[in-house]
Amino acid sequence: MHSESTEVAEPTLYVVATPIGNLPDITLRALDTLKAVHAIAAEDTRVSRKLLAHFGIQADLISAHEHNERAAAQRLLALLAQGKSVALISDAGTPGISDPGTVAVEQVRAAG
Repeated sequence: MHSESTEVAEPTLYVVATPIGNLPDITLRALDTLKAVHAIAAEDTRVSRKLLAHFGIQADLISAHEHNERAAAQRLLALLAQGKSVALISDAGTPGISDPGTVAVEQVRAAG
């Protein structure tokens, strides 16, 4: 039984995998993280809203797709500089593997 809640270290960028195909396939740890962060950067906010609504998660959504990845990375850096935690998700799977996210992760990592 899952009884622990995720406490996010601030400021931290979390790369969170999302289900491929079936929403119930998401992990409990992913759900805890998404519930705990200040904002969620998403590949397609329309797709992500469905996932978040399904699990009752309310968070600020930031569009972070292949066409705005550098600008989105700067927005994430600004939030982290304010001491806020952020999760990075893609439509399905893990950001940066075959989806946008690599630039954001590289820029956040370079910034420390």
